[in-house]
Amino acid sequence: MDDESLLALVRGAESERVERKDRLKGKKDQVCQAICAFANDFPRTGQPGVVVIGQSDDGTPARLPVTDELLLELADLRTNGGILPFPQISVRSLELEGVLIVAVVVEPSSAPPVRFNGRTWIRVGPSTRPATAEEESALTERRRAANLPFDARPLMSATAEDLDLAGFAESMLPQLVADDVLRENGRPVEQQLASLRFTAPPDFHPTPTGILVIGREPEQHLPGAYVQFVRFDGVGLSDPVLSQHRASGTIPDVVLEVEEILRSHIETIVRFEGLPTEERTPSVPFEALQQLFRNAALHRNYESSNAPVRVNWFDDRVEIHSPGGPYGQVTVETIGQPGLTDYRNPTLAAALNQLGFVQRFGVGIQIARDRLARNGNPGLEYQASVAAVAAIVRLKT
Repeated sequence: MDDESLLALVRGAESERVERKDRLKGKKDQVCQAICAFANDFPRTGQPGVVVIGQSDDGTPARLPVTDELLLELADLRTNGGILPFPQISVRSLELEGVLIVAVVVEPSSAPPVRFNGRTWIRVGPSTRPATAEEESALTERRRAANLPFDARPLMSATAEDLDLAGFAESMLPQLVADDVLRENGRPVEQQLASLRFTAPPDFHPTPTGILVIGREPEQHLPGAYVQFVRFDGVGLSDPVLSQHRASGTIPDVVLEVEEILRSHIETIVRFEGLPTEERTPSVPFEALQQLFRNAALHRNYESSNAPVRVNWFDDRVEIHSPGGPYGQVTVETIGQPGLTDYRNPTLAAALNQLGFVQRFGVGIQIARDRLARNGNPGLEYQASVAAVAAIVRLKT
């Protein structure tokens, strides 16, 4: 949408495509609800919706200071605003009556329903409101399968019997859907699974996300969905193996299992600063390994690689290998750069975020770097090709 078309919308009245806010402070949740509603495009306009920041209800500019910080905060709502799956938005400043305002342009989603904090919002005329069960079901049926990422497409080899429906209802659903929505929930389990992208209409076959999060045996349908841990007695792959472990199952179970293994291999380094004073530090900070391992499990290629995520622990380093090269705007040349991220598996990322395995998108590598530096470890290293990515952490000795 060019600036002229955008200004024409902004100058008109609030509608099913335009929402006005005089400021962001104190109204961020309302802005996120509107973004969610425009992404769902319940009126089926097929056109972008616009959330205008810095415009009063009567259409006049609110004379809100438009700063770089405001633009960055609005752009950050895409991945860290609680809106899942990630909406496609752009943020730009415009001049209205000689005063700057900010427009957040939201494209219709090809994979509705889009939720904010576990609740689906829709646009009805000039108002934003929660979707009813029937409205959410209509959004689910509207998905355009051809445009979906692999992790949201149906796995034709799988059926509902491959999902742990009891565990889904008892432990997963309360974490993925807002409490008041659950209390009013009259949806059958088929609709619940489909609305969370654990199954895909029209035949409701499980998706890779559903298999990876609540599947009974994920490897039956995604053969590479396991982790291989090996502890070597030396610094090379040809050195003797001290121990090895194969972790399989759902991603939440595998992540917790492997993280316990990582904790158990971290040694304590003791340095004497002069009797009786001593300094104790870990050979590697656990949080750095945790972030890098979770990145590997999340961003790996589940579609065309049957290789596992591999964790190789040597005497001097830990290597975490993830099948599938860099994805999207992350390239072999730019991997590891601060703030640069993209999502091969956005549906899986959304589920893991709601389950607490991803606290904030796009900062895992920076957290790992910070923890390594604080602990006195050498800097994080990456080796990347079009087929795989390896994160290398040097141990403190």
